[in-house]
Amino acid sequence: MAGRYDPNPFDEEEVNPFFDPAVRSKASGQSKYSGSVFNTTGVPPAANSKLSPLPPEPAVDIPIDAAADLRKKEKEIQAREAELRRREKRREEAAARAGIVLEEKNWPPFFPIIHHDITNEIPVHLQKFQHVALTTFLGLTFCLFWNVIAVTTAWIKGEGVKIWFLAIIYFVSGVPGAYFLWTESAMRFGWFLLFYMLHIGFCIFAAVAPPIIFKGNSLTGILAAIDVAGNSALAGIFYFIGFGCFCMESLLSIWVIQQVYMYFRGSGKAAEMKREAARGALRAAA
Repeated sequence: MAGRYDPNPFDEEEVNPFFDPAVRSKASGQSKYSGSVFNTTGVPPAANSKLSPLPPEPAVDIPIDAAADLRKKEKEIQAREAELRRREKRREEAAARAGIVLEEKNWPPFFPIIHHDITNEIPVHLQKFQHVALTTFLGLTFCLFWNVIAVTTAWIKGEGVKIWFLAIIYFVSGVPGAYFLWTESAMRFGWFLLFYMLHIGFCIFAAVAPPIIFKGNSLTGILAAIDVAGNSALAGIFYFIGFGCFCMESLLSIWVIQQVYMYFRGSGKAAEMKREAARGALRAAA
């Protein structure tokens, strides 16, 4: 029979990760309650590690001639740019020899979208007239832009959103439409007169703003200004300013059409236009 103080056979043996079997004999005299064996410095002795060492990091293969390749590519790009510049210069020279004028976009200066050079391309006696004609285009742009602002104010004051959409349509279609129709038809006086007369008719209509479409409040005319002023004083002021702008635009445009017509008759274009119309009528009858 086992002694009463025999150790329990089911007790698990203490496992100390810092235990060194080599010092078991030295540790036998120590207290069984210590749970580990320490050296004289109080630091556990190093255990025999069975962990495998980390694999070495792969070497990074950096080509020595990488900088040389970059310099080579940079030289190739510079050579291509120089070749493109030479081709562009040769193209411009060929166009100049052929009499082709390349129009560079230079206006407005802060965001060039069109070509504009009255001083160098227009005869001196026509430059004043050309400046006034350009002023009418800028005036139409301002009138339609102010019309959007005034109608937006009226919409905020309760006039409805439909008039605002119409004002946007006037601006989006009117400004580019006037530019392309006037410039494309400048070489044909008949078409220019027709389109410019339509422009004058629109400006007079806008200055009056009869109550035809949504009471006419989509345009800042005198009748619309009186109607809107009854609901909102601020919107009425904006409308009256728009009315004044359309009146000035109408007067300037009438002066321009008179000058164009006088030049049209004095330059013999009227007789040429009549001959073209007669030839067209004969071809149609044949």
